[in-house]
Amino acid sequence: MGCSRREFLMRVGRAGGYSAAFLTMQHLGLMEVPEAAAASLAIEPGSGKGTRIVILGGGIAGLVAAYEMGKAGYSCTVLEARERPGGRNWTVRNGTKIEFKDGTTQIATWEDDSYFNAGPARLPSIHKTVLGYCRELGVPLEVEVNTSRSSLLQSDAAFGGKAIEQRQAINDTRGHVSELLAKCIRQNVLDQEFSKDDRERMLTFLRTYGDLKPDYSFAGSDRSGVAKFPGAGSEAEVLRAPLDMHSLLNANFWQGMMFEEMLDMQATMFQPVGGMDRIPYAFAKKLGDVVQYSSCIKEIRKTVQGVKVTYTDTKTCSAKMIEADYCICALPISILKTIPNDFSPRIKQAINDVGYDSAYKVAWESPRFWEDKYNIYGGLSFVVNGPVNLVWYPSWKLFSETGVVVAGYGVENYSEFGKLPNVAAKLDASRAAVEKLHPGCGRELKNPMYVNWGEIPYNLGSWVGRAPSYVTGHTLEYYEGPYKEFIQPDDRIFFSGDHCSHIIGWQEGAALASHRAIRMISEQVQMAKVSGTTKLQQG
Repeated sequence: MGCSRREFLMRVGRAGGYSAAFLTMQHLGLMEVPEAAAASLAIEPGSGKGTRIVILGGGIAGLVAAYEMGKAGYSCTVLEARERPGGRNWTVRNGTKIEFKDGTTQIATWEDDSYFNAGPARLPSIHKTVLGYCRELGVPLEVEVNTSRSSLLQSDAAFGGKAIEQRQAINDTRGHVSELLAKCIRQNVLDQEFSKDDRERMLTFLRTYGDLKPDYSFAGSDRSGVAKFPGAGSEAEVLRAPLDMHSLLNANFWQGMMFEEMLDMQATMFQPVGGMDRIPYAFAKKLGDVVQYSSCIKEIRKTVQGVKVTYTDTKTCSAKMIEADYCICALPISILKTIPNDFSPRIKQAINDVGYDSAYKVAWESPRFWEDKYNIYGGLSFVVNGPVNLVWYPSWKLFSETGVVVAGYGVENYSEFGKLPNVAAKLDASRAAVEKLHPGCGRELKNPMYVNWGEIPYNLGSWVGRAPSYVTGHTLEYYEGPYKEFIQPDDRIFFSGDHCSHIIGWQEGAALASHRAIRMISEQVQMAKVSGTTKLQQG
């Protein structure tokens, strides 16, 4: 007896539950496979045997490509200009040298266990690909405290410039808004009338949400912190007086208050124990001499059977060349602008049209005053006014004597910070932001290190500028223009990197872009093998 698709799916659902029915619908072509679910690789071991791949760039995208293609038997070579793996995944430690393209140098003179991540510094729990590699490669992780209600918000326009704990600003705002809405509901002044049941349910919710009094007024909440902690005997808790709503509106704290609500900033966040560069070094250990360091790309050319790349060994100053069947170009677009090539006109135009942002960070070594004096253990504080708008506290080695605090992180180009005349002025602005949040503590900062990714050789920027104003010669957004070109191969040259994903600026985007490039190359290789077999049989 026949069985309709509907009946078949119902039987699958009864037997295996929702997940089984969901997967069955995908395999039957009745439901599109979402991008994230489709990201896993399933390449047959040995399927790439005899195929040579040259991978340009030893950042996360290049390392993932080499690692996965090596599993499938491809013969891979990674050319990396630096003497380390990771690209923008870079951890600055004692003795690290930061050199700008103009020759300016800084050397970290920190305690041996001090560090800061000059590039990526957190791993969202939703970034399953990178977290999966950490598990596979044995990179131990710890929690990165990305948000803390003890951290601070500061505005020159309110509270006399005094910094306010996030817990107080957030919960007092919630209380005032809840009180206002409760009044509207009780007075039936909303445009749409509530039913009696909905009215009571909504008022019950608002009392809980805003911690309102029985008369629906807001008079403060212990959620906002206390003026005096409870103790023994007569030591009763004393609540803080609530901040008035007018001052909260003047303060304009909203961006800082909502920071943790962004999907990729929500707890739980992670970081590798000892620094983010533990990830690329774990890849590099597995890959061994597949990765060739000090290899600066000089030219990229197509051949009849693949690609030819010329490069310079910067240690010996000798010119070298490598030919391969396929190329995965995982270099930043800002670097591709500087390399002679014979890409197709559409790719050349896309490269020309893209501008890069230049992210910066300023890090200081310091006694942990944020912990000792302010009860802040990780998280970020925000400054509304001024060239430096945040301070980011370390999550590693809590309760130790010293730590490295990041006082300033943002995009330097087109910003107030970027307009400052020199590095000394930028360091002064960084210290001033700390002083606004923690009066008297700015003097405890020492041994600063300043990274501007637009000035770092082999990067010349941090990530693609996605706004139209950052894309020269184009009126379209990046994803409506150049992006569509980079995600398609140029003959046997395939592009990868976070700029070839919808997760720009994250390592997850770089890894997923390489997965996609690997799948496309594998499909071409297998089709060529099938075609060759067919021709042999016909002959």
